[in-house]
Amino acid sequence: MFAKISRGIDWFNTKQGDWTALLILPLLGVVLYEVMMRYGFNAPTVWGFEMTGFLYGMHYMFGYSYTDVKDGHVRVDIFTSMTSKKTQALIGALTTLVMFLPVMIAMTIASAKYAWYSVETLEKGSTSWAPPIYPFKVIMAVCFFFLLLQGISNLIKYLQIVFEKEEVQS
Repeated sequence: MFAKISRGIDWFNTKQGDWTALLILPLLGVVLYEVMMRYGFNAPTVWGFEMTGFLYGMHYMFGYSYTDVKDGHVRVDIFTSMTSKKTQALIGALTTLVMFLPVMIAMTIASAKYAWYSVETLEKGSTSWAPPIYPFKVIMAVCFFFLLLQGISNLIKYLQIVFEKEEVQS
């Protein structure tokens, strides 16, 4: 049952990462438009720079859990690489329980509160363009939740390795 949950989380985070990677296309479009307007027509936009920040920020945030499901985050495994697969899984489970999950739970709750307040006040940017900020804060909270889910999936996988029965060789 837990393996099925883990596979479901992995599938979801892989799919959302595949789709949200396409945010690079509108980002590219905005950057090209801004460069063309600024240097080609000497008429920079009011919104271009800020929009690139929003699009890149969303691209980056959605990439958290996608990178984790693909095991792409940087880690120092000088010592753990010399241990058995079970020991590596035990260390992974302990660090996930002691460090990753508490931090991600706190980040998810804090960002959700931050997003809720932003939605309640219909927060807008302080620039002359004054775009709504609250959708991006909601996305930030959602992305922390996705990463938290991926941490739970990783914990399930670690525990499966730790508790799997070793095959008896005859």
